[in-house]
Amino acid sequence: MRSTKPIIGVTLSARSAWRIFPLMWLGLRLAGARAVKWVDADAVDIDAVDGVIIGGGDDISPELYGGEMVVTARLDPARDALERAVLRDAFARDLPVLGICRGAQMLNIVAGGSLDQDAYGTHQTRNVKTILPRKTVRIADGTRLGGLAGTGDMRVNALHSQAVDRVGIGLRVAARDSTGMIQAVERVRAPFALGVQWHPEHLFYMRRHRALFRGLVSAARARSENTGQMASVDAEIAGMAVD
Repeated sequence: MRSTKPIIGVTLSARSAWRIFPLMWLGLRLAGARAVKWVDADAVDIDAVDGVIIGGGDDISPELYGGEMVVTARLDPARDALERAVLRDAFARDLPVLGICRGAQMLNIVAGGSLDQDAYGTHQTRNVKTILPRKTVRIADGTRLGGLAGTGDMRVNALHSQAVDRVGIGLRVAARDSTGMIQAVERVRAPFALGVQWHPEHLFYMRRHRALFRGLVSAARARSENTGQMASVDAEIAGMAVD
């Protein structure tokens, strides 16, 4: 029998899934969903889930967006192929999607966008990598992200070196940092698709970050119940907003 809780498929690196999946599992459990781990193509069953998380990890091959190969890039071609396929299938099925760090970048690429391979060099700012909330981003008004987490400044962590450059078709910028670097993108229209450059799974103890998982799960629940009413999901999301 299908679980009454939404089921969320989570893509992860085979190297780091052992330590990251428990955090994803916890974030989704707190939001009222079940998590299933996808680290290779054999594990993926897109028809068995109500939503998808594309997790963080290695850089994405620049071949996917017309960029140039750099010697510092750490690539995982098999994972690139897996996540492109998962996102395309999710889009075709109107599954809600949450992209985290690399996942936000892949969301943008599949929508036809590109990446800045040296985002900190472009924006002439120091790259401080930390899982602690020591970076500030500003969430744009009128966005779904703002409806979830509240607008204004938000403290986040940062583990990335690349960032979204040209925004993909059907997406918009939902947050930037003080240098103007894009920190979140989201789908303009339903269904729910949000990509954040930070790692909310490491910040499960902060309610604004837990709200991202709740937003995904609310959208997944609405879809699984076949309501077909994204307006009701948006109303629920708006009610979650925190200061």
